[in-house]
Amino acid sequence: MSWADEEFREVDLGDKRRANRVVRLVERLAERPTASIPGACIGWAETQAAYRFLSGEDYDWMDILEPHRQCTQTRMAAHAVVLCLQDTTELNFNGQAIAGLGPLSYEAQRGMYLHPTFAVTPQREPLGVLDAWMGRRASPRPPMVRARGSKRACAGAKAMRVWRNWPGSCPKPAWLMWRTANLTSAS
Repeated sequence: MSWADEEFREVDLGDKRRANRVVRLVERLAERPTASIPGACIGWAETQAAYRFLSGEDYDWMDILEPHRQCTQTRMAAHAVVLCLQDTTELNFNGQAIAGLGPLSYEAQRGMYLHPTFAVTPQREPLGVLDAWMGRRASPRPPMVRARGSKRACAGAKAMRVWRNWPGSCPKPAWLMWRTANLTSAS
């Protein structure tokens, strides 16, 4: 059994073939993490199958991520200290006709924001993705309206989302950290 079979053995997407597709796609993307989907897949048939799978309407990306989140929580429970690192990534789809995109940091760019929370040990051993949120800004922000410190408030809101959804099998953290290097006491 491969690591991906083990990680996604509990995936429930309504069809065993979809579960097999998850495992195969995850293995391909892990073998070539910087490649596009066509670059990671072997042949055009596998590429088309990956795109069909990703466009499925009976499930979403959180359904696919859920078994990995559960495995991450299991790995976290084995450690006395776990760091939860948050980041914001812009997914830039500029020039592509995709519905549901919004403006990014530069108003001419179109895409979405991804806010993952990674669990790692103090020894830098990755444990997995604990939480993720993906969304878009609905409209361009007005110039010079953002209040001082609002970026910190946004990061704090993301940290509190993780805190509220903290897995019961893991000890509560004493500190939450996020990318802007701010610390907030969680106790």
